[in-house]
Amino acid sequence: MGERREVVACLGSSTTAGRGQAFDWIGELAARPENVRYDFRNFGVGGDLAINALRRVPAVLACRPEKAIVIIGSNDILATAFPLLRGVYRLTKQVREPPGAERFAAHLTAIVRRLKAESGAEIALASLAAAGEAPQSTDPVQQRLNALYADYRDIVRRVASEEGTAYLPFYEAMRAAVSAEPGQAFRRFQPLRLYRDTFRFFVLRRSGEEIARQNGWRFHVDGIHLNRRGGMILAGLVQVFLDGLPG
Repeated sequence: MGERREVVACLGSSTTAGRGQAFDWIGELAARPENVRYDFRNFGVGGDLAINALRRVPAVLACRPEKAIVIIGSNDILATAFPLLRGVYRLTKQVREPPGAERFAAHLTAIVRRLKAESGAEIALASLAAAGEAPQSTDPVQQRLNALYADYRDIVRRVASEEGTAYLPFYEAMRAAVSAEPGQAFRRFQPLRLYRDTFRFFVLRRSGEEIARQNGWRFHVDGIHLNRRGGMILAGLVQVFLDGLPG
């Protein structure tokens, strides 16, 4: 029998799941020759909030990870910004209490503490790439989103510092990339457009990159989910963590 490879557990929502038109950054890392010693486990579930990720920590612990990467919170932000989504998550994700920054911080801290106490895994918390590609937008919806993502970046960074985990500055890296090539604002959440893009991917067999170009995004497929350019930024930050290099 071969040696057991180090298990890398990746916990998050659709960004982590990497299914359909969203870029599979975990698959990208797993395919690299330098990562042959790692066994990547994907614990990403589309639409999850931090409370859902907390509920799934037992499944992460069951795989006995040596490393754990947590990137969660975008759906907490979107549910805060878009009341329609709040009702959807209440039904589909059994989220009884309204999402907010304090609850997010508490849930993220609980995730980290349980992973530390019951696995001993080396943990990395990633901040979140903002929805939309207009850091200096005057559109009120995009401005609200930009402010929320900045606030949640601060929370992730603070929890990482207080709990002694690694911090992956995905928010900062994406903001720098988007600032160099600014694009359109994310003005409203439109579920029908997400379904349309899913149809394009599965039925019309268009790649995530083709869909992104059709939608006018540079780093996203639809303003929320990452295309290859955005996903490769996240993959690069995770690679630095895996290699044990300073961030």
